[in-house]
Amino acid sequence: MKTMMTALAALALAAIPAAASAQNVEKIGTPGGRILTGAKVSANADILFLSGNLGSPLTPGGTDYGDTKAQTISTLTKIKGLLAAQGYEMKDIVRMDAYLVAPEGGNGKMDFAGFNAGFAEFFNTTENPTTVTRTTMQIAGLAAPWGLVEITVIAAK
Repeated sequence: MKTMMTALAALALAAIPAAASAQNVEKIGTPGGRILTGAKVSANADILFLSGNLGSPLTPGGTDYGDTKAQTISTLTKIKGLLAAQGYEMKDIVRMDAYLVAPEGGNGKMDFAGFNAGFAEFFNTTENPTTVTRTTMQIAGLAAPWGLVEITVIAAK
């Protein structure tokens, strides 16, 4: 009887990690909010770190990269492809850092509204009803002189 109880207890304990690993990421925030307040990633999660990415020209081979919104959309499209190549989706992003440069001829401030408009095309949508934890900051410049937007992400699943 004691052997059977020990075996049952061992089976019960073995089942706990399996149940816990079924949910490797918990996103914390207000439903429908633009960004999350936090995200918990379990030790069992697969995590992917993407380096900073910039947008592509509006036309292949061109030199016009567009405004902040266009560069945000282009950059997030590129990130979507990089994630897919590794078996991830946009909904798997848990952390984003966005670096914005003030556009020339503006008031010296980043185009936060343009960035958010581009961001909104990828998060809290029908295709991707989730969002991310995020920091958005204005910087003096990027390595690419035409760059207005650079984004890094961490994805987990």
